[in-house]
Amino acid sequence: MSQFTAPFRADTVGSFLRPQAIKQARTQFAAGDIDAATLRQIEDEQILDVVNKQRANGLQVVTDGEFRRAWWHFDFFAGLDGVELYEAEQGIQFNGVQTKAHGVRVTGKLGFSQHPMLEDFRYLKSIAGDAVPKMTIPSPSVLHFRGGRKTIDADVYPNMDDYFDDLALTYRTAIAAFYEAGCRYLQLDDTVWAYLCSEDQKRQIRERGDDPEELARIYARVLNKAIEGKPDDLIIGLHVCRGNFRSTWISEGGYEPVAEILFGSVNIDAFYLEYDNERAGGFEPLRFIKPGKQQVVLGLITTKQGELEDPAVVKARLAEAAQFVDLSQICLSPQCGFASTEEGNSLTEAQQWAKIRLVVDIAQQVW
Repeated sequence: MSQFTAPFRADTVGSFLRPQAIKQARTQFAAGDIDAATLRQIEDEQILDVVNKQRANGLQVVTDGEFRRAWWHFDFFAGLDGVELYEAEQGIQFNGVQTKAHGVRVTGKLGFSQHPMLEDFRYLKSIAGDAVPKMTIPSPSVLHFRGGRKTIDADVYPNMDDYFDDLALTYRTAIAAFYEAGCRYLQLDDTVWAYLCSEDQKRQIRERGDDPEELARIYARVLNKAIEGKPDDLIIGLHVCRGNFRSTWISEGGYEPVAEILFGSVNIDAFYLEYDNERAGGFEPLRFIKPGKQQVVLGLITTKQGELEDPAVVKARLAEAAQFVDLSQICLSPQCGFASTEEGNSLTEAQQWAKIRLVVDIAQQVW
């Protein structure tokens, strides 16, 4: 892998802390004090600024910081055909804190057409300069996992096999549309595989009547069907997220329970894996990463708090990982985004950029 191709030796997961101008504009828009055009103009200005900051801090890849979104996933899902956002009875429970009470449900045939995020990507590409613009969207399995059968209209999809077929086709259409818009680096964000590593989460899955092992097989099949036939010059990565809301988390447990099916059978170009604390387990599951075919981007720098990691410790962990997958297949990044939702994590913007510089500096020294 050249240092000038995705994924990069120093990479990111995608979201950045929302600047005050974005927060204020979104509040004003919700109150009816500014119109959509004014909101978008302010977003454009702030996205240009965060792109310039990413480049100034040494990154060769840039995102729009997910500045136009309230959530890492709901905003994308709400733009799909057949999906609607609704007010749920309760939010998603993290370790000690709960999100706003929103959810998504499938009320019609799934499809991807005229999605607003296509224009979002086109703007990012237009301002990326000599950096590579990366688009981040939720993985298809996320649309099914949390709500399951009960959030999918049984009149529209009486047969779940038809639902999963349409889900894969919808994503294949989305991937083609982003490619047509100029995207050559696409990241799928996926909390589900981390849930399937957690004994507590698997217990909850069984209690609602699903089989974790069967879900893993289904989600692997959907992913492979979605990316089947993708262009060779399109890099698609999968970020396995353990939960990231206001610096809290959901899932714990090493990758071993899903390593063989996820790394061994899903035809993704790169895996972004969270390894910022002991909840992630050891590096042994990396032995299933396909030699010479896949990259693994190790999230060894935490976004959950501002204290900087010791570079020597990070380098030692990279060397440890290299016992199970060749160092040439390894990259480095923060473990997750800095703001998976608009609320953001518990650190300052200055600490955020110091983390990015640390990733860049370590990558330059190691590779």
